[in-house]
Amino acid sequence: MSEIDRIRKEFLSRGQRLTGSDLYSLFNSAQLFTAQQRQRHILASLRRNGLYPLSERKILEVGCGEGGILIENLSYGASTNLLNGIDLLLDRLVIAKQIIATLPLTNSDGQNLPYAARCFDLTMQITAFSSILDEKVKVNVAHEMLRVTKPDGLILWYDFWLNPTNPQTRGIRPAEIKRLFPNCRYEFHRITLAPPIARRIVPISWMLALFLESLKIFNSHYLVAIRPVTDH
Repeated sequence: MSEIDRIRKEFLSRGQRLTGSDLYSLFNSAQLFTAQQRQRHILASLRRNGLYPLSERKILEVGCGEGGILIENLSYGASTNLLNGIDLLLDRLVIAKQIIATLPLTNSDGQNLPYAARCFDLTMQITAFSSILDEKVKVNVAHEMLRVTKPDGLILWYDFWLNPTNPQTRGIRPAEIKRLFPNCRYEFHRITLAPPIARRIVPISWMLALFLESLKIFNSHYLVAIRPVTDH
């Protein structure tokens, strides 16, 4: 079985397992906490890196799924006609189109992005790489993300560094991120209270969850701003 077929099979199985579950619903207080904290850090990173406002920025999300992050970007001020998404799973893109029909979406595995070189101001991946186990596929997707990002643009990475409970995913640490995106500048932030902890703590005390996340030692994800380095 190829890596692409394995990923398709795993996401189909994952969707079936989660049918009827509110694990990733914002009506679940732990998921709401996680999402809001992630958004807070992403907005701060975009501002620090000069991507505010987003209205004139051309944006791509690799692994956009059902469009949740794309919709968040619209709420940040991104323009519908400049917001692009690509995903391996066609059924997820169909759902995204049902939500916002005008979004430009492409069905592809990300190894050959159908875009011109250096055309995006912001290229994002949100927990997509951790589902790729094959090293060559990861390298190919990272290379394509670099290719389509403008020399003065930004690659925004958000993914976990450790997930010992799911053999179909693999956490990615800073050294590997640097190998995937060589000759770049990196801004690392360890964020997101580990979901198993958040699910226990948030329903009891939102403030305690904020405190634990601030310690960073219980945080499971890295938010990374990656800047291509160009020769002058």
